[in-house]
Amino acid sequence: MTVTKEASAVEDAYVPSERRLARERHKRARARRATAVAAVSTLVTGAVLFLVVVSSPGWERTKETFFSAHYARVALPQVLDGLWLNVRLLVVCGACVLVLGMLLALARTLRGPVFFPLRALATAYTDFFRGLPLIICLLLVIFGVPALRLQGVTTDPVLLGGAALVLTYSAYVAEVFRAGIESVHPSQRAAARSLGLSNRQTLRHVVIPQAVRRVVPPLLNDLVSLQKDTGLVSIGGAVDAVYAAQIIASKDFNYTPYVVAGLVFVALTIPMTRFTDWVTARMDRRRAQGGLV
Repeated sequence: MTVTKEASAVEDAYVPSERRLARERHKRARARRATAVAAVSTLVTGAVLFLVVVSSPGWERTKETFFSAHYARVALPQVLDGLWLNVRLLVVCGACVLVLGMLLALARTLRGPVFFPLRALATAYTDFFRGLPLIICLLLVIFGVPALRLQGVTTDPVLLGGAALVLTYSAYVAEVFRAGIESVHPSQRAAARSLGLSNRQTLRHVVIPQAVRRVVPPLLNDLVSLQKDTGLVSIGGAVDAVYAAQIIASKDFNYTPYVVAGLVFVALTIPMTRFTDWVTARMDRRRAQGGLV
């Protein structure tokens, strides 16, 4: 108790030196100056761009075709109704992609000659769907599967489009997980085995937790890309935000609904992007302080 009081008294008696106060004032002045310069440069850049666009010869026609307030009000409720489908696709497909991607990554990291066929299949799957354009995968699945006339297989373009998204993005996510697993130092496995853990226990309790923590930022980036690409299911006739905008645009020959749909996707993506940046910065700080292995 006495030691605590003495420490508190020492803290209360501390007075910053004039040099330290001067440095802090200088830092605050530099921060204010940098903020002012950034604000002025942003305003000037925005004003120049605005004047260039507004003063262009075709601005009035472009404004009427792409930035009509009337068509924006008409399109917004229908675009938001279609966006609910995109959100559901993101949630369901995102969960499936994470699970399938992890299984593929584990299959590619299995050791021993007995697992060679499994490693080869996982490698072939990853290479194929990483190289196949997503739009072609969507066309093949949405229109090719119903053409087979298989009994018990759905023809719903939403389900088929979601399956195509899972097939493509699981290949990308598998490589992210594999990179995280291989980044774990072999000494971690050796230490776990020396403590009596089996290969499965080592993978579950030592390797995978470290690998997942290391690849959280790129995984979030893949989910952001998936959120945008859910709009491609509209090529099969699914009424999402993009197709709802297309219906209005084709009826009224005005492209403002496309702009509205694009802005809605941007508004949905920005929070996820900022969250990704925050997670990345937080993990970098913890790693710099020695908080992550």
